[in-house]
Amino acid sequence: MADSSVSAPVLDIVVPVYNEEIDVAGSVRRLHEHLRACVPYPSRITVADNASTDATLAIAAGLVDEIDGLRVVHLDQKGRGRALNAVWRASDAEIVAYCDVDLSTDLNALMPLIAPLISGHSDIAIGTRLARSSRVVRGPKREFISRSYNLILKTTMRAKFSDAQCGFKAMRTDIARQVLPYVEDTGWFFDTELLVLAERIGLRIAEVPVDWVDDPNSTVDIVATATADLKGCARVGYALATGRLPIAELRSTIGRDRAPGPQLDGVPHGLIGQLARFAVVGVASTIAYAVLYLMLHAVLGAQVSNFVALAITAVLNTAANRRFSFGISGREGAVRHQLFGLGVFVFGWAVTAGSLVLLHSVAPDATKHVELAVLVVANLVATMTRFIGLRWVFRGHLHRTPAQPTIEGAAE
Repeated sequence: MADSSVSAPVLDIVVPVYNEEIDVAGSVRRLHEHLRACVPYPSRITVADNASTDATLAIAAGLVDEIDGLRVVHLDQKGRGRALNAVWRASDAEIVAYCDVDLSTDLNALMPLIAPLISGHSDIAIGTRLARSSRVVRGPKREFISRSYNLILKTTMRAKFSDAQCGFKAMRTDIARQVLPYVEDTGWFFDTELLVLAERIGLRIAEVPVDWVDDPNSTVDIVATATADLKGCARVGYALATGRLPIAELRSTIGRDRAPGPQLDGVPHGLIGQLARFAVVGVASTIAYAVLYLMLHAVLGAQVSNFVALAITAVLNTAANRRFSFGISGREGAVRHQLFGLGVFVFGWAVTAGSLVLLHSVAPDATKHVELAVLVVANLVATMTRFIGLRWVFRGHLHRTPAQPTIEGAAE
């Protein structure tokens, strides 16, 4: 590790890098100039190299003598989330932040990002590309994936933040040290997991509209990242549903809200209300399924892509319907409900796989988009079966008189 003489800054902004030998020097110089000109607080730049195999580390280390307030940290293992977790928790600054090395986010949003943390109003601040006042330049494919992903988070985890994956975030360091030990992801899902956990604890999250320009040379693998994110959603959803995360304990020690946490307002006990919410979850699940199927098709083929996409969305669908459509919280019956959901998944897979076999026997040259259309229709049959089945399996919970939720139950 190379270090500068600056100690205990107000702001420590981390730039995680992996094989960025072309961009790292220019980006660090540009960031340093912005901090010098526009941020009236002692600041440090930390380049967090996570296992680069090119000259990134050497180039970054060579900048330490040139740029005041720069340090370089090297991690032997790859992973943006791993780098941020380690550096943020070890920082001696009052506020930790990060930005992507391509500086896609306009740095003029940096002061608005850290201002609510300095004032003590908020615990976490995030840049959002989905606010009306944000100015974003990116292709339709990335735009669709981003909005679909955030829709999945809102329907399955009741997330209220608008943009999980914008590479522009800041956090109070004292809060980071207490929360980050419970964030497991070491890759791109790190941001989402942190924000979901923060919301459940009751931390204040400030959102700042940003100007953002997509980097056309980005090396991020969209398919692999989207698949990992959906797996992360399933893992965190399961941990919340089973009580593996100590939400009540964390809320008690560092929560900023006085209420017992996120609660469901107007949980529908009537058939119409349940159908309406089930439809919302169904639309989100169908979008997620379609995105996954199309992304995986070129690599895995029709049948395997169908199976993987169905399996991932089935777990998320059951968890979302359990809480959102039928108003059931807590751990009681959670395992049984997921097992039933997997049973419905097997039925849905049989229906959709059979529809593919039939389609290929009639039209062997059908395109993946025709396959997807047939699969969506087949999924509608499986979806109606899912609603009837879930309403039956949840019947014991639906007829109970709703009790005042406890802190633990509301957290799940």
